[in-house]
Amino acid sequence: MKFYLLLFLAVAFTAISWGQSSTVQEPVAITTNSAKTQVQTNAKGEVSLNIAPRDIRKFKAVGVIHYGDLGAKGDGQTDDMAVIAATHAFANQQGLKVKADPGATYYIGGKARTAIIQTDTDFGEAKFIIDDREVEDRNVSIFMVSSSLEASKLEGITSLKRDQEKIEAALPGPCLITVTNSNVKHYIRFGLNQNNGSDQTDIFVVDEAGNVDRNAPIIWDFDQITEITALPIDDEVLNITGGHFTTIANQAESKYTYYSRNIAIRRSNVVVDGVEHHITGEGEHGAPYGGFFSIRDCSYVTVKNTLLTGHKTYRTIGRAGKPVSMGSYDLSVNRALNVSFINCTQTNDINDRTYWGVLGSNYCKNLLYDNCMLSRFDAHKGVANATVRNSTLGHMGINAIGSGTFLVENSTIRGRSLINLRSDYGSTWQGEFIIRNCVFIPHGGRETSASLISGSYSGKHDFGYTCYMPKRITIENLQIDDSNHPEDYQGPAIFRDFNSKNTDESYQEKYPYIRTKEVILQNVTTASGKKLRLSDNPHMFKGVRVRR
Repeated sequence: MKFYLLLFLAVAFTAISWGQSSTVQEPVAITTNSAKTQVQTNAKGEVSLNIAPRDIRKFKAVGVIHYGDLGAKGDGQTDDMAVIAATHAFANQQGLKVKADPGATYYIGGKARTAIIQTDTDFGEAKFIIDDREVEDRNVSIFMVSSSLEASKLEGITSLKRDQEKIEAALPGPCLITVTNSNVKHYIRFGLNQNNGSDQTDIFVVDEAGNVDRNAPIIWDFDQITEITALPIDDEVLNITGGHFTTIANQAESKYTYYSRNIAIRRSNVVVDGVEHHITGEGEHGAPYGGFFSIRDCSYVTVKNTLLTGHKTYRTIGRAGKPVSMGSYDLSVNRALNVSFINCTQTNDINDRTYWGVLGSNYCKNLLYDNCMLSRFDAHKGVANATVRNSTLGHMGINAIGSGTFLVENSTIRGRSLINLRSDYGSTWQGEFIIRNCVFIPHGGRETSASLISGSYSGKHDFGYTCYMPKRITIENLQIDDSNHPEDYQGPAIFRDFNSKNTDESYQEKYPYIRTKEVILQNVTTASGKKLRLSDNPHMFKGVRVRR
């Protein structure tokens, strides 16, 4: 008996800050009859799979299917992407695990095709070559980890309040809630990549009764809601293990046409373990990348024991009409909660300034680095609560804006400052910083005048929200290696000069900056022997209480 199953709905996603345009996933048609098991692609590029009944019984008996079972060559030259996509389609239908074939090298060409992963997948020791030199659609992911559960619009919720504890809605179980008010703009960016802001948005987890997870609270008041969606959270953890991936880099013009030929994670409760990603073929020009791991609209995702690669930095002309360096990422996290990176490193030197910082994120809550050695931690459009522990961060250090608690402990930071509050989004942090048992090597050991907290704020630009400095900053057991400093060095400053024009009472901020109330210092030492100072601009921080 012949039947056709369209296994996938259209998969569409739009990037928040770096340009994935909407894409539609081409379905795989599956038939079962007595003909041989094989994957075919027609003239339109459509993939079909016939599975012989005897093979179905065999695969179900062992609970696993390999790419080679459906005809993948794994010779490093034949494009195996159609077979890979078909294998996952059948595995999703039957609830089978997927394994790569030992010793195989799978070549993935430029065809716009995505393999949807909904079951445990073990890439093992297999190699995957992703050739980005000629692609049909730079926005189409190679793999997409997705849920079989469907999102739904919520009716009757017309407003929300910051720290609201419960929503009234009929829910099938624990859900990820995303909410938008398109009538309010936040994150109105300032500087060379200036823009008109983004729609007010938030994301949070609720249980079946609608109770909000207090570890990731609602962070904005929504006077109006133009869209609110509930995505059920899968109960079981989906595991992605192993695999040695190499991207042959694109040779496109250096402009903001981001490539997303990646592993996209769009499902909650996912663990990625032991994946390697390498990059080859970067030349004098190229378009940037939006993340080899692109994690979005999900919660409870862990990436561990994983090897990443920083992308070469290219320059283009920004929106202000001046040259800018383009961010290019191996890790991208957008509208996601409870995302952890554990024991992750990168192939290139974390202090090599020719490579961009490895992570970019937006609209996240509860991000964690633990035992990582990476070039950067970054939160563009805000993170609510973040932790860096037992880690070493390279030349781009820690860059963030957001709210809640930012904890940095047992770590070495080699950036220009200990924490940089991003000036393009208002150098804002509504909450507190806790820094303990750390080593700070300013500017990676280059000659510099050290400052712990950096940022910039003129008070003349409307970012779409009130801007804050951390209300309290606690620094315990910090070693500052400021041995390489200029001759006129006065010692490290707690705060950089955030505004060199704001030096007396005559300066007026149109959009007032809410300053830090208290800094608590305990056992802060310097290699130079010079004492920690308040700032090169003591007027701007005159109201800050420093307790030693």
